[in-house]
Amino acid sequence: MPIMQQIYHTSSLSLMTQDVKLHIQARYPIIYLVSWEEARIIAEIEKIAIEEDQRKKVFLWTETLGLKNLVLNDADQSMTDPLQVLTYIANSEEKAIFVLLDFHPFLENHQVVRRVRDIAKSLKSTHKTVIFLSPKLVLPDEVSKEIVVFDFDLPSLEELGEALDAFLEQAKRDRRITSVRLKKEQRERLLKTSQGLTIDEMHGALSKSVVAHQKIGENTIPMMLEEKKQIIRKSGVLEYYAPDDTFEEIGGVPALKRWLSKRDLAFTEDARKFGLPVPKGLLLVGVQGCGKSLTAKAVAAQWKLPLLRFDLGKVFSGVVGSSEENVRKAIKLAESIAPCILWIDEIEKGLSGSASSHFSDAGTAARVFGTFVTWLQEKEKSVFVIATANNIALLPPELLRKGRFDEIFFVDLPGAEERRDIFQIHLKKRHRSPKQFDLQLLKNKSEGFSGAEIEQAIISALYDAFEHGRPLSTDDLVKSLEETVPLSQTMDEQISALRNWAQTRARSASG
Repeated sequence: MPIMQQIYHTSSLSLMTQDVKLHIQARYPIIYLVSWEEARIIAEIEKIAIEEDQRKKVFLWTETLGLKNLVLNDADQSMTDPLQVLTYIANSEEKAIFVLLDFHPFLENHQVVRRVRDIAKSLKSTHKTVIFLSPKLVLPDEVSKEIVVFDFDLPSLEELGEALDAFLEQAKRDRRITSVRLKKEQRERLLKTSQGLTIDEMHGALSKSVVAHQKIGENTIPMMLEEKKQIIRKSGVLEYYAPDDTFEEIGGVPALKRWLSKRDLAFTEDARKFGLPVPKGLLLVGVQGCGKSLTAKAVAAQWKLPLLRFDLGKVFSGVVGSSEENVRKAIKLAESIAPCILWIDEIEKGLSGSASSHFSDAGTAARVFGTFVTWLQEKEKSVFVIATANNIALLPPELLRKGRFDEIFFVDLPGAEERRDIFQIHLKKRHRSPKQFDLQLLKNKSEGFSGAEIEQAIISALYDAFEHGRPLSTDDLVKSLEETVPLSQTMDEQISALRNWAQTRARSASG
């Protein structure tokens, strides 16, 4: 038996498959399954047919290949017309399940819709079931009452584990790999990273790892992440980031880093058994340039999870209803590749008009906001949301309610010792030894500077030193700092108001 067939036939009926089986036994005439995984779903349907009291035959139809009996493996290649196959099903005396692949385009034809309604009535008293299997849901109003719809979940951890074991056994038999040494933690991390992939996609990533490294191990995880990157790239709704920043490159937020470090293992099965819920996320509010966005990138690198950037500005378009659909699409996509981190930068700009949007955009922003915050409250998948905001006055109050996020952190301007750390980080980043500079003087001269402003001051000083053909010195940095007017001076009133707000509503990131 080919390896993929082994993978698809190893597991017992999943909960989703059991639900489908229940509807077949209850003689629901038409079931619509939404999934990309044709081979896996067909294998599940064949299991249902075998487990029926009186075994049912399974027929598979496509517009290109006609109608095929999967038991006898024979096909009628002349039956490629959708009306023709519906008529055949209606007249058939077989106890059977008829799986029609990619039938959704035909449901826009009024004759086909009428025929579907006709057979839906006639099949209720028979042992026949029609299953539409498609990656896209197209459901005309005329047949919505006749059809039950299931979004077929992607493979569970258990199914991915079975697929991994089957792949490794086959690879060893084929002598593509000599041995596999996966520790429990490595295996769990590999399977967690594989969540959100189809079994075919997982199989492809494993094959790439074998070709590149002749083994399955820690080096396989980037292959899995690359498969997820392809999924995101094709969507057009989210952006995939491959962060290389680490916690060591963030200065001035020790309390925030401690909070995040405690949740490093919160996505594991051991955490679930211990009783820990899946972390929901956090909201970072504060002064611009103090490391909020950098934190999101560093968390993804630290936790080895995909980082998806959700630009709410891209959600809104001129087509009525498409904005809400874009949000649902983004949410569904993020959940499909969970565990992952969903990063929403400057969230206030995307949601600031939600309260009064009915005066300007027919309530689109309010509906988008409603969809999003409801998901934040109710989500169960391992999607850790990191939202950043600079202007809290524009944030809808509903977003700040307990339960939307695990915690709200206020990221203030760095203190004296934190500024010293930031100088060290950025000097090392540019291959300079911090010991060669007067850090005490620099931290005093940079009072009121954000982390981003300190970095830009260093870059400006590097230009000056490069122009004169000499090494970078403390004097260059001091001169650059003195020439810079920090944001804390130009926006003193706004920053003071933000600090007053945060005293009773947020937790300090610096502790």
